[in-house]
Amino acid sequence: MNRPAFAIDPLARRTFERATLLCAALLLAGCASPPASSLGDFPDPFILADGGGYYAYATNANDRHVQLRHSTDLTSWRALPDAMPALASWVRQPVPHVWAPEVIRLGERYVLYYTAHDRASDRQCVGAAVSSSPAGPFVDSAAKPLVCQADLGGTIDASPLLDGGRLYLYFKSDGNCCGKPTHIFAQELAPSGLAVIGTPTRLLTNGRTWEGKVIEAPTMVLRDGRYVLMYSANDFGDGTYAAGYASCAGPVGPCEPVGDAPFLKSVEGKLYGPGHQAVFRVGGQDYIAYHAWELKPNGKRADRRFLYIDKLDWVDGKPVVQGTTLIR
Repeated sequence: MNRPAFAIDPLARRTFERATLLCAALLLAGCASPPASSLGDFPDPFILADGGGYYAYATNANDRHVQLRHSTDLTSWRALPDAMPALASWVRQPVPHVWAPEVIRLGERYVLYYTAHDRASDRQCVGAAVSSSPAGPFVDSAAKPLVCQADLGGTIDASPLLDGGRLYLYFKSDGNCCGKPTHIFAQELAPSGLAVIGTPTRLLTNGRTWEGKVIEAPTMVLRDGRYVLMYSANDFGDGTYAAGYASCAGPVGPCEPVGDAPFLKSVEGKLYGPGHQAVFRVGGQDYIAYHAWELKPNGKRADRRFLYIDKLDWVDGKPVVQGTTLIR
């Protein structure tokens, strides 16, 4: 559905005023000044192209469980209310840790997959919430998480794929929470997107040098008949965080990592700790959204993660990022 232009509403004005004060504080603290319309403090981004526009979702921050922005041109972004203002009964309060939202349209409904802290298991687990609009509000009425691998440390970073009329969910076991290996899994979903079918299939386990002790944030992409599983790895809080990929025989594997180096990584003085990628398509062009840390003038890491959007090309099946370009 097409969205008309709006005048600046009180929420947007307050957001702008807070951003102005924050930028001034950052300058006094010795941080680099971000572009005026950049999306700072917007980690684990996901972008949905819908109705002639674009919806950007992100991990909890700025007094929202699920941050949400809207754009008509991928350049100027308008803040919208919390996409999921009310939380499911299974989610711990008052610190729910709502992370990594991703949205898929299924018929006339939209399903948002997210991570939150489960009361019963005391682990981060995956839930699913539904709305009639990509802007929400999304509601999760389930009494328990959709996926919760408590014995593996929990489950985070859910990402859906619709392929050949069948729906799949990709996620990561959160073993790094408690000294265990981390794995990426795939599992088929019911057509509603609100129930899993069968048992999960393990696709990858951390083990390559550049990955360190963590792999996470799976994104399965089907291009030119090839299944490519992108994922992020290593310590999200420093410059080792990066994104790599694996070649898969099908939507549930088997998958084989390609090479022993990431295709998206830090660039000295320009890009620090890029990762948690998501891929979307505009016309015939792929784009990749991801976050990276704000940098101080001295090259040290600051405290916020910014949204980046770059063109993504494919060379002999390999993803090639045409950037980096901080969203402006």
